[in-house]
Amino acid sequence: LLDIWTSRQARICPLVLSSFWLQYQFWGVNPLPYHLVNMLLHGVSALVLWRVLLALRAKGAWLGAALWALHPVQVESVAWITELKNTQSGFFFLVCVFFYVKSLAGDHGGDLRRARRDHGLMLLFAALAMASKSSTVVLPLVLGLCAWWMDGSWRWSRARGLIPVLLMSVMISALSIWTQGLEGAREAEWARTLPERVVVAGRVLWFYAGKLIWPHPLIFIYPRWKVDASHLLSYMPTLAAITWLGVLWWRRTGRARAAFFACAYFVIALLPVLGLVDHYFLRYSFVGDHFQYLASMGLCGLFAAMVMRLADRWSRPQMPVVIAAILLPLLAVLTWRQVDQYKDSETLWGTTVSRNPECWIAHNNLGTALSEKGLLNESTAHYQKALEIMPVYPEAHLNLGVDHFKRGQFIEAIASYEKALEIKPRYAEAHYNLGNVYFHMGREDEALACYQKAMEIEPNSALVHYNLGFVFFKKGRIDDSITHYQKALELQPVYADAQTNLGNSLLQAGRVNEALIHLEAALKINPAGLGPLNNLASALATSPVMSLRNGARALVLAKRASELTEGKNPIIQRTLAAAQAETGHLAEAVGTADRALDLATIQGNTVLAETIRTERNVYLLRNTLHEIRTSAGSAAPASP
Repeated sequence: LLDIWTSRQARICPLVLSSFWLQYQFWGVNPLPYHLVNMLLHGVSALVLWRVLLALRAKGAWLGAALWALHPVQVESVAWITELKNTQSGFFFLVCVFFYVKSLAGDHGGDLRRARRDHGLMLLFAALAMASKSSTVVLPLVLGLCAWWMDGSWRWSRARGLIPVLLMSVMISALSIWTQGLEGAREAEWARTLPERVVVAGRVLWFYAGKLIWPHPLIFIYPRWKVDASHLLSYMPTLAAITWLGVLWWRRTGRARAAFFACAYFVIALLPVLGLVDHYFLRYSFVGDHFQYLASMGLCGLFAAMVMRLADRWSRPQMPVVIAAILLPLLAVLTWRQVDQYKDSETLWGTTVSRNPECWIAHNNLGTALSEKGLLNESTAHYQKALEIMPVYPEAHLNLGVDHFKRGQFIEAIASYEKALEIKPRYAEAHYNLGNVYFHMGREDEALACYQKAMEIEPNSALVHYNLGFVFFKKGRIDDSITHYQKALELQPVYADAQTNLGNSLLQAGRVNEALIHLEAALKINPAGLGPLNNLASALATSPVMSLRNGARALVLAKRASELTEGKNPIIQRTLAAAQAETGHLAEAVGTADRALDLATIQGNTVLAETIRTERNVYLLRNTLHEIRTSAGSAAPASP
């Protein structure tokens, strides 16, 4: 939680990350509560929007809020848990506007203290909105537009009250631009000229307006447009948008006043995502449904106001109810159908690929979902398609390497990882995976170099420290092994394998008391873990320190491990024999040792077989293993 607010981990939404942190404390990674929170925030925001529209004296406030709440373009913001950024910031954004409009309307009845309270609450919720998502930095412009609407004209005296919001906006904008740069938003391959940005901005405006009018098809990632700023026709959407706003402004004193207010709000709310300023998503597409979450309120409210105006003009008071009875169920059905594609990753990316076949990130991510299910032929095909579309795509090269590694094609895996590193030299995950290949090939020095490079790039990766600990353990550098396992646990305390292997390293170092603590911790995290069951049982059965030995518990743990492996693991059978001997069941210990010896011999593990034979002789002499601690096969550590 501290890192969220004091380091680069914050990025542009520290309050949203804090919300996720808080939710995780209550329900872990169960997705349903996260979805319910998103839905609750969206529903409450719709109610606040209704109150804001009422405060703005907008006609048909109830209809405008309902249209916004049920429109299928909102599905991406509500059904995609990541977009808590939208639902949370949207709620704070609307509450901020509500208190500002309330202060403009003089609802405090001349009470100066209430007026100051409303102003203070406006500032508070502005800060909460901007800490939730940086796109809410448009608040000073939105509030200024609301002041113009409520007063009938702009009064510069209103500007003084907005100065704190403006300062917050400037600060958060600078932070957002900086963090977007850290994430690679301004990489040279995605650079665009100023004319290209102007061309894109106009198309974006009409695209979003069109999706509100006709929400089909809705795609998670839309095709990225080809932009040619050398043709004058390319500027027509931008010129049309400017002309439209200009005409509405010119007629702002008449019936077009509401239209200007709504359209101006629509443009202002979209300013951060028009493509005039770089952000990371632009490499995939210039548009996304979730980007118009706030902006769509303006046109939904305008449509509702137009319906009410027509109803008044034609003396048809039932007209809004009839239109609502037709539109709202229709939107609800479309929204219900749209939700289906967010059922799981495979469905989401599969739907995206079917609607946007050239979407390289969708092919890559669909490949990942398929690979996790073991469908390697299908996943490899999607990675290759992604690379066909976007050859310089390091993530797809990496994932292709993972598929090769799963097939045991180590040479091909190395080639894929090296290609990823050729494109992106400081790619920690590629260095890490390359290290895994080298380790499984027995090339421990090369694996160590790869892990160390990954650690240099990503020093706070628990996995990297864990694997470094594993390699150092294999190389006999026990102190280094302990150091890295401890670092892995510092970063990820509920890491059962790291607890187990730290216990193993401490046993090797003769620090039995500390080892038992970590093996117990591993068993608490994973009660069925063979590593902690076996190694804790072994330590409790054979420790030369009387105060640490506990033969009875060792026997319980060893029997549990034996049951889980159906008596077919020679290392665990060896431990069971030691526990039986420690509890006085020496005849049983000899029989169990015989089974362990047969299993080790069948597996061709001659070192382990010889160790078991030696220990069997100890049992025949009716002794235990208090003073005999050999290392061959003594641990069942988790692999890198």
